[in-house]
Order: sequence, then C-alpha cells, then structure tokens
Amino acid sequence: MKGWLPLTLGLLAVVVGAVWTVQGLGYVSGSVLTDQRIWALVGPLLVLVGLVVLWFGMRARRPRS
Repeated sequence: MKGWLPLTLGLLAVVVGAVWTVQGLGYVSGSVLTDQRIWALVGPLLVLVGLVVLWFGMRARRPRS
C-alpha cells in the first residue's frame, strides 16, 4: 500500500477513534455512543491502529537510498 491510501485511512482512523472516545466518555451528546464505556475503550485502540497505519504510510513514502 503505497501512496495516499494508508495516509488517508490512518488519518480517518485517528479522527474516528478520537470522536468515539469523547462520545464514550460523555463529552459529546446526541448519539447512541454517548456515555457507553465500550466506546471509551475502543476509541483509543482505533487511534493507535490509525497511528501505526500512518507511520507505515509515511515510511513507505520516504525515498530509499
């Protein structure tokens, strides 16, 4: 996976994971995810997965010597 795809997916995972986390903690209301502890746990895991995908995406874009 080279190019923009891993960077896009990684960034999307980080953003969605952050939203799930704050919803699970009850800081954002108006959703079925609000105040559900499972989303406060799944959110940070998704953020970590997104950061790993971003890292691999940035590593793949680096020119090799």
